[in-house]
Amino acid sequence: MSSTLKDQIKADMIAAMRAKEKETLGVIRMLQAAIKQKEIDDKVTLEDAGVLAVVEKMIKQRRESIKQYEAGNRPELAAKENQEITVLEVYLPTPLSAEELNALIEQTIQQTGASSIKDMGKVMGLLKGQIQGRANMSDVSNIIKERLS
Repeated sequence: MSSTLKDQIKADMIAAMRAKEKETLGVIRMLQAAIKQKEIDDKVTLEDAGVLAVVEKMIKQRRESIKQYEAGNRPELAAKENQEITVLEVYLPTPLSAEELNALIEQTIQQTGASSIKDMGKVMGLLKGQIQGRANMSDVSNIIKERLS
């Protein structure tokens, strides 16, 4: 039986309990709750791609919180959010290098025959499945805009 991302998260939760790592355990429990909530809301059982989307969303929320905390001069809260991101990033696949990302974008632009900014949706749609969790989608969007304009 192959191990899924949910299995890995559960195993990590048990390991964190045994090691009495309170902060890590709290983040993992929050992640499991978010996954369960998504499954209940959508009435589905999430596969790895769905779990990955939940992890990405949680990381994005924490990055936005960090900006707010830094703007509000609350470095201790920003540091806590950073620790949570570190725990969550363990579940993301290996990030793409800049060269790999640029090659994938170029290949997709050629594959779709995209020639203007109007074709950006086609390119993003094809790329999203290939690079989910491996690159920041807003960065990818900016690179595509640059290439197509």
